[in-house]
Amino acid sequence: MTPRSTSGRAAAADRLARADRSRTFPPLPTRSGARGLFAESWWGSAWLDALETTALDSARLARGRTYARDGHVDTINVTPGRIVATVRGSRPRPYSAEIRLRTLTDQEWDGLLDAIAADPDRLTALLAKSLPPALADSEVRLLPGPGDLVPRCSCPDHGRPCKHAAALCFQVARLLDTDPFVLLLMRGRGERELLDALSLRNTALTARETRETRETRETRHHVPADGRTAAYRRGSGPGTGPGPGPGPGVEPPAARSAHGSPTVTGDAPGEQPAAAEASSRGIPARAALADRPRPPLPPPLPVPPQPGRPPALPDGDGLPFDPATLEFLAADAAARAHACVSAATPGPGAGRTAPHSPFPDLPAWEDAIRLTATAHPTAGLTATTRALYRDLAEATGRTPTDVARAVAAWRQGGPEGLALLDTPWNPPAGDFDRARSALLAADVPSLRPRHNHLTDPDRGIQLRFGHDHRWYPYESEPGADDWWPAGPADADPVGALSTLVAR
Repeated sequence: MTPRSTSGRAAAADRLARADRSRTFPPLPTRSGARGLFAESWWGSAWLDALETTALDSARLARGRTYARDGHVDTINVTPGRIVATVRGSRPRPYSAEIRLRTLTDQEWDGLLDAIAADPDRLTALLAKSLPPALADSEVRLLPGPGDLVPRCSCPDHGRPCKHAAALCFQVARLLDTDPFVLLLMRGRGERELLDALSLRNTALTARETRETRETRETRHHVPADGRTAAYRRGSGPGTGPGPGPGPGVEPPAARSAHGSPTVTGDAPGEQPAAAEASSRGIPARAALADRPRPPLPPPLPVPPQPGRPPALPDGDGLPFDPATLEFLAADAAARAHACVSAATPGPGAGRTAPHSPFPDLPAWEDAIRLTATAHPTAGLTATTRALYRDLAEATGRTPTDVARAVAAWRQGGPEGLALLDTPWNPPAGDFDRARSALLAADVPSLRPRHNHLTDPDRGIQLRFGHDHRWYPYESEPGADDWWPAGPADADPVGALSTLVAR
């Protein structure tokens, strides 16, 4: 094995270990009408007991319970010693709530793993998503006690805990109800890591028990160091010659019977030690499961009508990123994923086709305009869009006016609308000439043709013919050459121009 492959495997194992020690849970559904106990398991109730015995204000706890029940807690991330989530309060941006819990030391983990390995029922209960009381009440305390939960929040409320951190605690109790391995992750170890460690312990325990059983059997049958049984050595008694071989009156183990078959020597007549040893080895798991029936895969879930919206991120000081920018990119990723899945999903009665992306590769400038236009689909200029236009103009070496004009063109016709903004072309005879005749028949004043443009500079109206055989309306101040996209594109030139004439 080369050093590079060794280091690659070590890096992959390190990535898996880091991934195992971080779990992210989507927002939990609301609990309508739940006015009794919030947790359903005894260990989830014990978690809330630690919260309630530490809280200084029962009103904040009640408010946090309401927040949790009504679904104000967004995605929850659990790592060793730390639970983080965003909690939506009364302000537009949510707050970042956090709960800290002490992790176990390596010595405490060894004691806990030994306690689980010593009793198979405990491991069985954990795999069934249940926390055995005997394990929780062992020398290593798993569940938090009074003062063990340390809440933090970015809100201005200095209560311990505030209603946002309390809401997070209530939702964590619901996570513990369904999976006690979440509690073990809070204490420092991931589920896969724990199961691997328990597997090693069980293997060592099985090997030790097998060795002790073999030694006990050999002692009971007086097997000497050379491996031959006492039956083989019976010839060393009176009337036999010296040495370990059998005497004249004793049949050796390899002697044949009257029928010519070898005589089997064992602890009892007819015993077959070699066959018993072979049968105890079992068969490979792959062979045992080869003929096992497998259920069919479930049908894919239906595509939602609209892409989901990411949760709003809280503001924070010293962050290495802008929360609004991250929300912006997350919303775009959701929209692109929704479009790709929609394009790959066949309609009713249609056969399966090769999947393709509805988003072609775009240059940096065009993709930046696409992001800006789709993130803020309204045409109005706000303080947020003005700031975005300024940042994009500075990054691309354009002016904010250029950015605003390009965004309007993208909203008008996507990539084709943006291409028509700055690049004229000469269309072939046909649709372009027929459009001029249709405009004259509709009593529209004569428009001056140039390339793919039909323009009336005195009235400040213009039509641009696209490669997609649609007409794109533009407008400008009369007598000025400052054209802006105006209105949607239309395959009918009269319909496209009617929007401008009506203004």
